[in-house]
Amino acid sequence: MTRRSVLFSPGDRPELMRKAPATGADTVVFDLEDAVAPGRKEEARAAVYDVLSDPEFDPDAEVCIRVTGTETYRDLEVIADDDAAGFDAVMLPKAESSDAVAHLDKQLREHDRRVPVIALVETARGVLHAEEIADAGPTAAVAFGAEDLSADVGATRTDEGTEVLYAREKAVTAAAAADVDAIDTVYTDFSDGEGLREETQFAAGLGYDGKMAIHPSQVPIINEAFTPNADEIAWARRVLAARDDAADDDRGVFQVDGEMIDAPLIAQAERVREYATLAGEWSDADAIGE
Repeated sequence: MTRRSVLFSPGDRPELMRKAPATGADTVVFDLEDAVAPGRKEEARAAVYDVLSDPEFDPDAEVCIRVTGTETYRDLEVIADDDAAGFDAVMLPKAESSDAVAHLDKQLREHDRRVPVIALVETARGVLHAEEIADAGPTAAVAFGAEDLSADVGATRTDEGTEVLYAREKAVTAAAAADVDAIDTVYTDFSDGEGLREETQFAAGLGYDGKMAIHPSQVPIINEAFTPNADEIAWARRVLAARDDAADDDRGVFQVDGEMIDAPLIAQAERVREYATLAGEWSDADAIGE
């Protein structure tokens, strides 16, 4: 499952939820938490159910629900009781322990739903427990939330982001160790495309697999940043071809473009192939004709 772009859509705005998959986002999140005022939670639950149970709603994207942190049981009573409402994943806000992930999974199973959990690490306690959250069986991805974390620790947000860098690196490292996806924090200024591009490229460099978005205009920029360019694809093809040749000759060491290639670089080439394939930019059939 690719989660380059994870787009939030307010749960009380059915017209936006219906349009969200057409943005090209890999994952759309129908949000019952921060995007919905406390007095409109019931209205939002009903709206999410109506969209998900509509036979004409057939999205070409992963559909996730961000449940409310304090009233998850009410969310699931409305949305998960009826099989007509289909969804692919659930996002747990303010995840702070593996027990919290397991509890959400237990609630889902009580409604006969077995879907993966995207755990949103966005508090000081959540950052300190990032490893166990990522290792929890139901966890399919760890998402990092810088804005709530900053509020929780009393940090001042800056353009450089140094105040959240430790937590950002810990979240992606925990995800990598558990072999689950890592999804980077939102970029709040949706009018600043260039700033988003730079921050997304930085997140990709840290090892993140994707980034959360709050506006449809952010989706193509994020997708592009997580899609390898032509030079990267060509390099990966050369590395993987040389690896196969070396294996045929029973050689453990080989060179590409004058560079000694080892296991980390092979893993990097495989990652390029994975993302390029998912973006439709890699075809093994094309390679045969090269």
